[in-house]
Amino acid sequence: MNVGSTLRVDRNTYSVPSRLIGEMVEVRVGVEELEVWYGGELQERIPRLRGRGHERINYRHVIEWLVRKPGAFERYRYREELFPTSRFRLAYDTLRDQDPERAVREYLAILKLAAGEGEEVVDGALLKLLGTEEKWGVREVEILVVSRESVPSITEVKVAEVDLSRFDELLEDKEVWHGDNPGSEDEVAVAVEGLAIAGVS
Repeated sequence: MNVGSTLRVDRNTYSVPSRLIGEMVEVRVGVEELEVWYGGELQERIPRLRGRGHERINYRHVIEWLVRKPGAFERYRYREELFPTSRFRLAYDTLRDQDPERAVREYLAILKLAAGEGEEVVDGALLKLLGTEEKWGVREVEILVVSRESVPSITEVKVAEVDLSRFDELLEDKEVWHGDNPGSEDEVAVAVEGLAIAGVS
């Protein structure tokens, strides 16, 4: 029987959709994954944990239950699994600093938004909001998510295009080197080297 939206299989704990709480389910254990069946229908495929004493809790499975009972969040045994990225954790801490009484409800609403709209886009919205000094909450997150405003990656690097015509300008009206005037070659080489260094900086 599924109790509290979790199953124990081979001494490991897995979450399943909250609609299955209290229901008798069948678990088929494979080499790489578990299959959860109910009423003759496949409900969920879950990657199998290695070893024993581990947990795999998917916040999407429990978010509806937690939204209905937000008071359970602080006491939830697997609460740390409800922060899918470091930014979600930072968002919760920020909300708690801003308004301790509403922090849990606001955070759970953000987590529900991630379950419905996509974790990546919500994570991007949090990245943008965490960089501001203004007070914000789920409403501001939702506005960014709905607008699908692009949030640049912190690893994104922009490289300016190189104007190759500048090299042509170096060679215009310059003395032509015929092989017997090493000084002219040196002057052009130094000029080109100087331009290359300037372009990099």
